[in-house]
Amino acid sequence: MGLQVNRVDVFRQRLGTDVLIGDGAMATWLYQQGNAVGSSTEELCLKNPEWVREAHISYLRAGAQVIETNSYAANREGLSRYGLESKTTRINRAAVRIAREAVEASEADAFVLGSIGSITAAKVMTTQVEEFRDIFEEQAVALLHEGVDGLILETFFDLEELLLALDVVGPLVRASRVPIIAQCSLLDVERTRDGYLLSDAFHKLKEAGADLVGLNCRFGPAEILRALERAIVPADVGISAFPNAGRPAIVDGEFSYKPNYQYFGESAVRLWEQGVSLIGGCCGTTPEHIQAISGAVGGLKRLPRTNPESGPQVEVFEREVVRFQQGEQHSVVDLVAKRHTVIVEFDSPRELEVDHYVEGSLALYKAGADAITIADNSLANTRMSNMALGSIIKRELGIEPIVHVACRDRNLIGQQSHLMGLHALGMNQILVITGDPARVGDLPGASTVFDLSSFDLIRMVKQLNQGVAFSGRPMKSQARFICGAAFNPHVRHLDAAVARLERKVEAGADYIMTQPVYDVETMLAIKEATKHLKVPLFIGVMPLTSSRNAEFLHNEVPGIKISQRSRERIKRFEGAAARAEGVEMCKELLEETVKHFNGIYLITPFNYYEMTVELTKYVREITQNGQLASAF
Repeated sequence: MGLQVNRVDVFRQRLGTDVLIGDGAMATWLYQQGNAVGSSTEELCLKNPEWVREAHISYLRAGAQVIETNSYAANREGLSRYGLESKTTRINRAAVRIAREAVEASEADAFVLGSIGSITAAKVMTTQVEEFRDIFEEQAVALLHEGVDGLILETFFDLEELLLALDVVGPLVRASRVPIIAQCSLLDVERTRDGYLLSDAFHKLKEAGADLVGLNCRFGPAEILRALERAIVPADVGISAFPNAGRPAIVDGEFSYKPNYQYFGESAVRLWEQGVSLIGGCCGTTPEHIQAISGAVGGLKRLPRTNPESGPQVEVFEREVVRFQQGEQHSVVDLVAKRHTVIVEFDSPRELEVDHYVEGSLALYKAGADAITIADNSLANTRMSNMALGSIIKRELGIEPIVHVACRDRNLIGQQSHLMGLHALGMNQILVITGDPARVGDLPGASTVFDLSSFDLIRMVKQLNQGVAFSGRPMKSQARFICGAAFNPHVRHLDAAVARLERKVEAGADYIMTQPVYDVETMLAIKEATKHLKVPLFIGVMPLTSSRNAEFLHNEVPGIKISQRSRERIKRFEGAAARAEGVEMCKELLEETVKHFNGIYLITPFNYYEMTVELTKYVREITQNGQLASAF
């Protein structure tokens, strides 16, 4: 134990005085060597330890003085994707042993860092970071027990997660004095993904106990250098940098990086001039990159950091949900607080002609619809862009559109781009939905994206309302979205569905729209179960068109249930008579609905807008002059 503590002290001393050369990528290097990594790079510590050992030795021979254990994603959460969570401790301890064996085999004077990676791993945060506490502790204990010289927390896109990891490992290393290196990864050169200025992040990391702060992954040398040139780094803390080999290209279906070894060495000199004292490589880097770094800055002493004179001011970024404030603009949220408000869903056409749609929208508007909501390829069937249709009816008819935004079809890039386009067109009322999977639609071979859940997308919309891009980059102005969320009451356990709805409201939903309801009992159950929510709720009502339609909805469409009594009633009619009966059934339901809710959401079936025109007129008729009092 005394020998280990002495080695840690030597490592600390050298981090404070010398420039140390780190290693490069593990997974991409193994792949380039023709080694089939399989499901988990970290599992190789048990299945093919010789591959991992040879990778370490390759970097040590190239000049690396600090190598990282092959344990980046060896946490219980990451390993559970491959059914390996029960081997978390074994994999981490094996990773340390293999690294030690490589140091001994190469007879190098090198140190071993225990690598702990982000649990979210660049994905959108879908849980509270506090839930990661035990996961970080389990991995850190295993690495420390096997005797690492230090810990490196790397590739954290969200500062809040990195601070939690530091809070967990800090007490574990206090007695051994093992140094901790804390590295952020950036989507923007000045901010973390959760919106903190890099300068602020570095200060918070130092206060939390980091011995070195730095950057790794995502960016190549140029952008990491640019980020450090702009940042204010606190005194008495070291700096590390592990850039990627640059931007990857896809060649013959595989990722490929430029063999920019000389450039990497030249960049290392510029990083050293910024006060960086631990320099290595991340994705795409190879032993040749590390050899170039070693040849350029190996043997140099650490330079004192000189912060920029006009660097960004350190700030505290506080995230809060930005909700629509009444009176700021004409919206259904504003209206429903004052009177009965009717939203009518009218799906965009599956053809190229729009005349029928414009005609129907105008008829609905004249009947008294306060807004027309347009689905986003409902049931995964291809339809005309709801952005285009919304723009047309807003520009040509003066009708307020509510555009559905599904999680299914767009990745993170496409979602933000789509929202920015809606903002530019002045369409600020949206409904965020998950979206039906592509395989149920008319193009079953289409990809289903789902980069985001509906909870995530609501939070991201609210982030745009703060003037912060999905990447964490500050924008020059703020969006003005009023964001709705969907609610399916047709479940076995209504309390569980309400709990899910509460999470949507917590994420920032401004109003709720339900799946269609077909009986008073269900409507009253919804009222009772949601009465504690502080956002308005629009009850969905959709007329049946035929017996076949009723049976299809009841038996085949998720989220819809129709009583046996209603199905028997519509069964007596056919054609236009069945549609007329469907309207009459809805009128009876609406007579009760308007007594309890100000928000009415009429859904047009099969583009029979004449049916919802009649129902809209009926709502206006029975609620005229404010004669009905709302319980909302």
